[in-house]
Amino acid sequence: MLPNLLTAESFNSYPPEAKLLVVADLSLLQRLPLGFLPLLLREAIVYDWKFPAERRDIDGQFAYLRALPPEQLAKEMSPFVALRLSGELEKTDWVGSPAGFTEQLTAHLWTTHQIDDFRTAAVDYVARSSAALPADPLPAHRLGIVAIGQGVGDNRYRLFRKLRPQGAYFTRVRQAHGLGTLVEAIARRASEHPLPFGHWYIDGEAPAAVPDSVACVSYATMSRVRAAIRNRMQKIYEADVFDPELFRTKMAQTRPEDVGLSAGGDNALDRFRLSLLTEGSGTQVFATTFVQWAAREALRRAQPLTLFARFTPRQRENPMNELLAETRRLPGLDPQGSLVDADMGAYYTWLNQQRLSGSDKARFLVWFEDHGEAVAIGPGFERNQRLDTPVELADLVARVS
Repeated sequence: MLPNLLTAESFNSYPPEAKLLVVADLSLLQRLPLGFLPLLLREAIVYDWKFPAERRDIDGQFAYLRALPPEQLAKEMSPFVALRLSGELEKTDWVGSPAGFTEQLTAHLWTTHQIDDFRTAAVDYVARSSAALPADPLPAHRLGIVAIGQGVGDNRYRLFRKLRPQGAYFTRVRQAHGLGTLVEAIARRASEHPLPFGHWYIDGEAPAAVPDSVACVSYATMSRVRAAIRNRMQKIYEADVFDPELFRTKMAQTRPEDVGLSAGGDNALDRFRLSLLTEGSGTQVFATTFVQWAAREALRRAQPLTLFARFTPRQRENPMNELLAETRRLPGLDPQGSLVDADMGAYYTWLNQQRLSGSDKARFLVWFEDHGEAVAIGPGFERNQRLDTPVELADLVARVS
């Protein structure tokens, strides 16, 4: 089927809000080319489970395309119209399964040497549609806090090499009630600036208690879900013929209720938790990888005002089949190696925060848990500065908050 043959009934399999969204602009969708429309539908079909920031982006794309005069819309879509698509692609269920179509489209574009043209067209489109969507003013500056090194004793690794040039490096931080101080700061900001999915707490262990206004994701409390995911992965690995593309597709088709999450499978946060384990690499078995990926995805998708990520020790590396099974022997933890992972994870978290609006006013704090080292970045902190005078962690938190 081609886009011009779409009807409202074509979207009967879509969730309620997603169907309302696309049917309201049916005449627009009928004018979009097959090389573009399924990519838009891939985002729209999961509209019901998107975070507010993501919904705003999707709404903005529809508004941008809707506002274009016919001749300008044709010009915008011309690079996608020019793509040479196969008859097999036209016959796929690109309406009901736009994500599957996108995978096939990508493979087709690679084999026909059209991927560079497609990538250029997509980047240009995103730049123009994003520019047409004005950024909403933030109620306060963005704040990112990262705690690393839980369980590490004496340390000889030089921490924060990537982050020290960006802000002030403190060497004598007094950390009475350290973790509690950070959690309280997140809860306080959530109370002062209530926003749906605007404040996040990600922990490699069981998290401290936070109010419901803070979105909470924990590696430890998802142990049963991780076990169910690993079981599914193990069965696919042990199949007579292992197909990497089929593996990815089957993982993407996993529903929350399949692995013990919300019974109805309609909770945005449960869908997010599931995506961390089905789309991330290593998130099923390594706590540090899970926290880093969760922080990245929360910043990318929810664009929160506040993010606190706590890295905890991961298990030691072992053969993948043993890591997935976790039945023959429990692998030991590696606090020192995890510290190196978390140090780089903190740097990536800062980079991802800097990609969001308001980066010039954003603050960032990373602390070596239960130790005296920390780096604070943002207005009020001189870049590439070392401070050896004692300072309370609570005072640093107050300055970044």
